[in-house]
Amino acid sequence: MTQQQNGDVTAANKQEKQQSAHEDLVQKSMGDFGPWQVWICLFLSIVKIPVAWCQLGIVFLAAPMHFQCATTDNATEYDGSDSTWNEACFTTGHQPCKRWLYDRSVFRETIISEWDLVCDRKQLANVAQMILMIGILVGNLSFSIAADRFGRKAPVIFAGVMQMITGVATAMMPWLSAFFVFRFLQAVAVGGTMTVSFVLCMEFLGGKWRTIISSLTHVPFNIGQMTMVVIAYYTRDWRLYQLAVSLPCVLFIFYIWLIPESPRWLLAVGKHKKALKILEDAARKNKNPLPSLPDLGNGTKKKESKDENDLENKVGIFDLVRTPNMRKRTFVVCFDWAACGLCFYGLTQYVSHVGGNIFLNVAISGSLVVPGMLLSIYCMESLGRRMTLAGGQSLSALACFLLMLYESSNLAWSDVMLGSIGILGCGISFPTLYLFTGEFYPTVIRNIGVGTGSLCARIGSMVAPFVASLNTIHPLLPPLAFAIISLIGAAVGLYLPETYNCDLPQTIEEGENFGIKRKKDVTSGTGNAAFTSDDSVY
Repeated sequence: MTQQQNGDVTAANKQEKQQSAHEDLVQKSMGDFGPWQVWICLFLSIVKIPVAWCQLGIVFLAAPMHFQCATTDNATEYDGSDSTWNEACFTTGHQPCKRWLYDRSVFRETIISEWDLVCDRKQLANVAQMILMIGILVGNLSFSIAADRFGRKAPVIFAGVMQMITGVATAMMPWLSAFFVFRFLQAVAVGGTMTVSFVLCMEFLGGKWRTIISSLTHVPFNIGQMTMVVIAYYTRDWRLYQLAVSLPCVLFIFYIWLIPESPRWLLAVGKHKKALKILEDAARKNKNPLPSLPDLGNGTKKKESKDENDLENKVGIFDLVRTPNMRKRTFVVCFDWAACGLCFYGLTQYVSHVGGNIFLNVAISGSLVVPGMLLSIYCMESLGRRMTLAGGQSLSALACFLLMLYESSNLAWSDVMLGSIGILGCGISFPTLYLFTGEFYPTVIRNIGVGTGSLCARIGSMVAPFVASLNTIHPLLPPLAFAIISLIGAAVGLYLPETYNCDLPQTIEEGENFGIKRKKDVTSGTGNAAFTSDDSVY
């Protein structure tokens, strides 16, 4: 070995030992789970309630309304007669209709009736959802990068307050274009809160509790899905609904005092004293041994600590694809996130449009998400992450195939139940994918990794309304597309390394080598552990 190679090996070994010492210290101080984590995880999970209100709110903001063309100037009310598309979009003289009357028996006002998103403007309702998902995509990525650079706590609080301000502004907009702009900005904030809060919560947990609590933190999302039905039922107006789901976000300001910064992130970027203060508080409240200052390696030279900090702060999104194993896994993760987003949001909108009582349909479809999350906890502990992910996506695919078989029956209840079973599969695969992604990406790019995956889910959810509209070509096309994509996602997800009961990787090098078998480098004669080039997992 050359002198430079020996130096690289020594530096790598030194860094690995230091990271291992940091992980031991965090584990010793916080423990896997205790009273200190209970309140933090509770506060962080609550942010998912307004996330669901905003993310799924298009179901009620753009709820379908019967409409007809106003053939006379003095016509002011929908007369209850059913109209064909030609009768609703054209006058009796076969001229394009310029004014419409809406059935307001269910909703007094939606964005459909507010801005006449019917006939040749019908696709603008889908554009509204696409803009929302683009905003969430931007928020996932931008806030994740900020969280890996500047810490987890500040971006969560900023995103929460931004969600409230932009949400209220959206409700006040008199023009459709302005509605699109502020809804996009609110979605950026939503993307930030949902991703960073999850990663922050996960970094406070250890052992089997990382699986249990990280999955349970998604339950408030389902609570939001169920409560938005109640909010929509009593408001019946899109502006009132928008205000009702945005104003509670002002409570995020109190998170300045309610949640701490991630000690794992502080240690990873060399901010040892701040980490020590948080770990001492955790150890005291969980009745664990108190850490001492030397345990954090504060005895190292100041220059060395600064260089290490500068090195960690240079990481970015390209580190997800810079090395071979990380690149392959990132591509697989991105496809699986996109598949889950396409199936979940596609089926949610599908169920809301099958006919019958829209409030009941949405409530039934949402009622199976929590059982799916609870089932995912059991499966992740007994079957591992990979098989749970594949099983959830396979269940969604099966439900979609059955939808194709029952399509000719014209039974609304069968569409609702099979669509709900498909959403149940998504309820299993989504929390699994969240945890799975966060576990094999290293600490220094964990937020970027989860954020990029969630970004891909937004791409899937952006495509979902347009896939659902393929039923105008043939009614079997939407469930067929959902089924095929879910099956492919289940198959490629088996490539990922199993992360059950593993320590979280800290550095880029640990992330690249995660899940690869070790062997002794006998040819070098050094006795140092080296990694094989195959992709077999532990």
